[in-house]
Amino acid sequence: MLTRILTAAALLVLLVLLPNLRLPWALYLVPYLIVGWDVLWRAVRNILNGQVFDENFLMALATVGAFATAEYAEAVFVMLFYQVGELFQSHAVGKSRQSIAALMDIRPDYANIERDGRLEEADPEDVAVGETIVVKPGERIPLDGVVLEGASSLDTAALTGEAAPRDVRVGDSVISGCVNQTGLLRITVTKPYGESTVAKILDLVENASEKKSTSENFITRFARYYTPCVVIAAVLLFAVPTVLLAVLDPLPAFLTGTVWTDWLHRALIFLVISCPCALVISVPLSFFGGIGGASKCGILVKGGNYLELLAKTETVVFDKTGTLTRGTFSVSAIHPESGFTEKQLLETAALAESYSDHPISLSLKAACGAELDAQRVSGVEEIAGHGVLARVDGRPVAVGNSRLMERERAVWKPCDLPGTIVYVAIDGVCAGHIVISDQPKPDAAQAIQALKAAGVKKTVMLTGDNPAAAEDITRRLGLDEYHAGLLPGDKVDHLEALLAAKTPGAVLAFVGDGINDAPVLGRADVGIAMGALGSDAAIEAADVVLMDDKPSKIAAAIRISRKTLRVAKENIWFALAVKAVVLVMGAFGAATMWEAVFADVGVAVIAILNATRTLRVDDVV
Repeated sequence: MLTRILTAAALLVLLVLLPNLRLPWALYLVPYLIVGWDVLWRAVRNILNGQVFDENFLMALATVGAFATAEYAEAVFVMLFYQVGELFQSHAVGKSRQSIAALMDIRPDYANIERDGRLEEADPEDVAVGETIVVKPGERIPLDGVVLEGASSLDTAALTGEAAPRDVRVGDSVISGCVNQTGLLRITVTKPYGESTVAKILDLVENASEKKSTSENFITRFARYYTPCVVIAAVLLFAVPTVLLAVLDPLPAFLTGTVWTDWLHRALIFLVISCPCALVISVPLSFFGGIGGASKCGILVKGGNYLELLAKTETVVFDKTGTLTRGTFSVSAIHPESGFTEKQLLETAALAESYSDHPISLSLKAACGAELDAQRVSGVEEIAGHGVLARVDGRPVAVGNSRLMERERAVWKPCDLPGTIVYVAIDGVCAGHIVISDQPKPDAAQAIQALKAAGVKKTVMLTGDNPAAAEDITRRLGLDEYHAGLLPGDKVDHLEALLAAKTPGAVLAFVGDGINDAPVLGRADVGIAMGALGSDAAIEAADVVLMDDKPSKIAAAIRISRKTLRVAKENIWFALAVKAVVLVMGAFGAATMWEAVFADVGVAVIAILNATRTLRVDDVV
């Protein structure tokens, strides 16, 4: 393209510098066709396919019309400058795509797989679950798995936007896309490539552009009707004065001194001005850049529509465990009833919960310390929102919350200590309770403050935990309100009430761990999955996925969305205002082809440069 532009420009300069020679008009066709043959071809092809009114048609019509009015040099110049603008636009869009590709450059090229006692390089898609891969220092982990041998530090910056490395050792889960920094790792593959974290993220980013924002849809609809309207207006601008020139005598003032070619020239200028390139390219590019800038920070947005909704967030509703708190519980108190010991109470609870991987179950097993004999446990039944029923050493045991005690008709005593209260009933008698505490995440309080600074009016916590623990977290973090002791269905009911109470047009976002909160994530205006590193459920259920465990990223996502929306609106109003002014000037003969080219290509270039600002998020994070 650049060679064609330079060749055509050189020929045009040569022809213009020879003004005293009576050059045949066909000579101007040479630089015109060199630089503009593809525009003419696309215009013809699109017309044959039923797509008449686009920028190719407008540019072809305007320049062919200029030839018809003997404005040969002007016709070549318009096509030349249009192609210069197209080249610049392609470069800007390409740079934006390259920037986004660099941000998400996590696709693994190969996997070192152990087969028959030796290493082979294989395509990650050809590696089966259960096979062992070796990741050397400096290599990217190609597949999700569990460390079988070795210890190392992993660079997760491409996924989370965080510079701090993550240390892993034998038994730890690792995800694809991370870079192994120090030690050699042998990893057992737990997921095929198509279900791996890196594949899901890449698919998410690549398909984000399919979900258009309201602004993008507006521009698509606008261009569909705008272009035919301006073509009709241009035809009328030429046809009406030409007919009046032929039939009126005397002529009105606005026709005096003009001939039909003057009005044809004005109509052609009108067509050049009216090209919607600035809007059609720059607005989608703004959202594309915003999604890419967010991904740089470890914030994956599934489409421009969700990015636009985030900008209107008025209420943010949080789950507690794993969202505002660490989700790593520890036993802080053991209160046995008369006739039972602390050791007996803890051991019985740990045995009953031994088959569960719930954070509370893990904390009970960790506090027990001793190796638990699974043979002592039978008849395990988990009751959602209540707890676990089992037989330990042949005796019926119930471990859970106060609702479970009431269900089992075991008399229990309330506890005023903050934390999760786990009651234990043996043989239908409450044997005591265990207090388990969960600490807020380091940036949780800062996240709430940042949301309020960003204009969020209400922050709410919905939790299944007891009221004392919920009140303690609410006070420490500065939340506006909380609702405790909720079953999964209760959370949906409370969310419905909050949705009904919000301001019309405002947005409610729900933030959860993406595993147990799928119904609420789906019901909210925007579902945000927290702590989603490697969580399939989070990536599937949420509209926005935060790839690290920091609630402070929510405010950053809102700021990025507002900047993106602001830039898109700037481009819309700037393009429409300039075009409106120059269109009026062109209709009255006050605008030349120079102004027309600026109103088309110049405005498009400026709008695209403005759109690329959304890729830079350092000023809002």
